[in-house]
Amino acid sequence: MGPLRYPRHVPELPEVESYRRLAETAVDRSIASVATPDAWYLKSGTTSPMLRRLLVGHRFTAARRRGKLLLLDTDDGPVVGIRFGMTGLLTVDGASSVGQLISVPRRDNPAWDRCIVRFDDGGAMAVRDPRRLGGIVVDPSLTHLGPDALSITRCQLAAALGGSVAPLKARLLDQSKVAGIGNLIADEVLWRAGLSPERPAGSLSPADVGRLHRQVGRTLGLLMERGGSHLGDLMEERHPGGRCPRDGEELTRSTIGGRTTWWCPTHQQ
Repeated sequence: MGPLRYPRHVPELPEVESYRRLAETAVDRSIASVATPDAWYLKSGTTSPMLRRLLVGHRFTAARRRGKLLLLDTDDGPVVGIRFGMTGLLTVDGASSVGQLISVPRRDNPAWDRCIVRFDDGGAMAVRDPRRLGGIVVDPSLTHLGPDALSITRCQLAAALGGSVAPLKARLLDQSKVAGIGNLIADEVLWRAGLSPERPAGSLSPADVGRLHRQVGRTLGLLMERGGSHLGDLMEERHPGGRCPRDGEELTRSTIGGRTTWWCPTHQQ
């Protein structure tokens, strides 16, 4: 997947996967210094002195991802976890892999850099987050995250949904059940699968689960090819009066799991 150059999106799984691939360019470079001007951005007991002690003189050895969490392995063992929230952006050597994010001012302000890792070769990696909705933690626990949406199996998806009376979309947004699906992607997947977001998650038949599983994989693959979570077929119709791109029916707007939801009452059952 190349750079995401399209405007106005939030970091969902495709964007964080793009960050992961960008972070690979920071692997195997000796770290000269670490600056964390906003200590509040460090979470779960992580401190500025701790980060400096663990990183300076060392190297990142791999860039991984679980859902919307970026994981940077180090040569000394600790793992640095980065959550980007709604407005977080990763840059390496001054370049990013995404365009303008929703709710982020268009001006460029270095004061929004929450963590800057400088390398011996003169380059740098920075986490920029104007609204401070993300965070950085050393050795983050992954026990609260479900299977990654890109690799989840049909059986794992069935287990995540089975027996639940929660709305189907709310269950998909629950990161402890399926890691990586955000609001835009959930709407696009359910629209493509022909499933109502309001339907109880546990009411899906085996055939429904199979169709949903296929569309999770296909939709994520398509959005990554297109360049971001905001490039689904449903996206441009997510507004009052918007119509279903499949059958022309006026879309319904609901609030599910605390998130604005757009769906077609005709073919999504």
